[in-house]
Amino acid sequence: MGQYAGRGGEAWGARAGDLRTRAGDADAAGDAQETIEQVTAALESAIRIFVGISARSLAAVDPAPTLPQLRTLVMLHSQGPVKLAALAASLQVSPSTALRMIDKLQATGLVDRRVNPRNRREVVLRLTAAGRHLVERVLARRYEEIGTIVARLPAEERTGLIRALRALSQAADATRTRPAD
Repeated sequence: MGQYAGRGGEAWGARAGDLRTRAGDADAAGDAQETIEQVTAALESAIRIFVGISARSLAAVDPAPTLPQLRTLVMLHSQGPVKLAALAASLQVSPSTALRMIDKLQATGLVDRRVNPRNRREVVLRLTAAGRHLVERVLARRYEEIGTIVARLPAEERTGLIRALRALSQAADATRTRPAD
C-alpha cells in the first residue's frame, strides 16, 4: 500500500506494512520485557532455593561461618595463597572490608597469614587445615543437595539449564564492575 496524499499531493501517514512493523516492534519489545521479567522472577526463586541450601550446609558445620565468610573461604580454597589486595579484588570488596573478614576468620582458626618467602614485605593469606576441611564439607553438602534437585529434571531440561546458566555467567562476567572504595 502506498502513502496517503494530502491536499496539494504531499505524502502523509505511513504504509500499512510500516504500521504492522512498528506494531510488531512494540510487541517484540513488550515480549522481550515480559521474558526478562519472567527470567528475573525465576532466578529470584532459584536464588531463594540456593540460599536455603547454603544456609543448611553452613548449619551443618562448626564453626558455622556467615555467607560472606564462606565466600571468602571458598575464594581462598580455589585460588590458594593470595595477598590481601588480590583477595579483595576477587571478592569485589575494598581491601579494608577484606581485612576485617580475614581478621574474623583468623580468630576462628580458619585462615592463616604468612610472610611471603619470596618477598618478606608481603603477607600471604591461606586456609588452615581446619579452613580447608570446613570448605570441603560445606561444598560437598551443597553439591549433594543440588545434585538431588538436578537429578529430578529430565535430561533435556538439564542440558538446557547448562546452556542457560553458562550464558548467564558469561553475561554477568561481561557486566561486572569494580566497587568503589
